[in-house]
Amino acid sequence: MIVIGADTHKRTHALVAVDDGTGRLHGAREIAASDAGHLDALRWARGLDDDRVWAIEDCRHVSRRLEQALIAAGERVVRVAPHRMGASRRGERKPGKSDEIDAQAVARAVVKDGVDAFPVAHLDEAAMQIRLLSDHRSDLVAERTRMQNRLRWHLVALAPELEAAVKLRALDQLVVLDRIDRRLRAMTPSARVRIAREELVHIRRLTRQVVQLERELRDLVKAHRPVLLTETGCGPMTAAILIGRTAGAERFKTDASFARQAGVAPIPCSSGQSDRYRLNRGGDRQLNRALHTIAITRARHDPATKAYLARKQAEGKTKREAIRCLKRHLARHFHHILAAPATPPSDDRVLVTSAPASMPCLT
Repeated sequence: MIVIGADTHKRTHALVAVDDGTGRLHGAREIAASDAGHLDALRWARGLDDDRVWAIEDCRHVSRRLEQALIAAGERVVRVAPHRMGASRRGERKPGKSDEIDAQAVARAVVKDGVDAFPVAHLDEAAMQIRLLSDHRSDLVAERTRMQNRLRWHLVALAPELEAAVKLRALDQLVVLDRIDRRLRAMTPSARVRIAREELVHIRRLTRQVVQLERELRDLVKAHRPVLLTETGCGPMTAAILIGRTAGAERFKTDASFARQAGVAPIPCSSGQSDRYRLNRGGDRQLNRALHTIAITRARHDPATKAYLARKQAEGKTKREAIRCLKRHLARHFHHILAAPATPPSDDRVLVTSAPASMPCLT
């Protein structure tokens, strides 16, 4: 079998084929990032070996079209995280950097760790739509926050008592913005007043866009995976992050693979008589944030989760370590939900809201 590594770019893709057993180079090619280029890559690969797997650096913005073409043609495709490619390059004797060297590093990363160690490329168009809208909403919220901060500084200079009366996050509310606008209209015209009023207009527009996106995301989540909305601590925006960032739980063979992707898989750091695990700072941090939001919400409002955390702390774990145990359990639980066939929720369905007493904790 051969492994074909792909280093993807906007206009061209570099391909390198290596032997699955030895890593020996079989051939290299550069193709155009177009439909014709994708067909050219397939013809070239089929002339090398009938048993092959494609390893593509996981840069979804530039690799998505290539992935779609390969999967549509029935090819086996796995995704290689950029940091895995970097580790592979550091082990090479040949110095330097080029597209061909990078593609070879992608392929040899798969040869080194085995094909089964990498997530299979899976195209879920519904999940992609949710992710794009969720990311767009996050960008708009970040932009609105920057404008709100600038508006507050202008209000400190124009009307400090008004700025002090505006509560934290109150600038998201249109009624508060209207009150500030009326106050600014009554002031003597100046450059600062003009800028503050223009920022108010932009904040209003961004707020309306964010609200509209939240409604759309809520409807998309209900249609795609309604069971998520019945889970304690999992609101529409958190569910959208889980769906969009997972992009098809079928590509993770086990919940342990999903936990590693989410950055909640414990990392052993034992030495001598000390048997410990440390915090995992890798994985998708947005996916990790979604699980953390659910964990914190359940820790505050779910009695069973409170009992679970108390039990872990009684075993000698710190509060943070107990939360890590809970997040690892949540990764297992939500992997099962996301990987299951989508079915409408029923009233008699039993919801799992906390970890069972016999669940082993690895952190």
